[in-house]
Amino acid sequence: MDTARFDTILRKYLKNLAPQQELTADARLKDLGLNSMRAIDLLFDLEDEFGVELPDDAMTDDTFATRDALLDRVREAQDTTAGAR
Repeated sequence: MDTARFDTILRKYLKNLAPQQELTADARLKDLGLNSMRAIDLLFDLEDEFGVELPDDAMTDDTFATRDALLDRVREAQDTTAGAR
């Protein structure tokens, strides 16, 4: 997975992250401005960009807790999609 692309998409939804501020693996997305409405839009963008569909049970606080938690869920969805082909 192209993590730079992932980070570019994610940054659009983090209103409290300055343009030059580092997006760390354990950055708390809620603290950076991700709310539930933005999380839904972010999820749609990530699904479209990476050609995956995250299951409904992925819509949890744990999934959207940190950058890496969300990245891991998208990677899992990619693995599932690749295995289904």
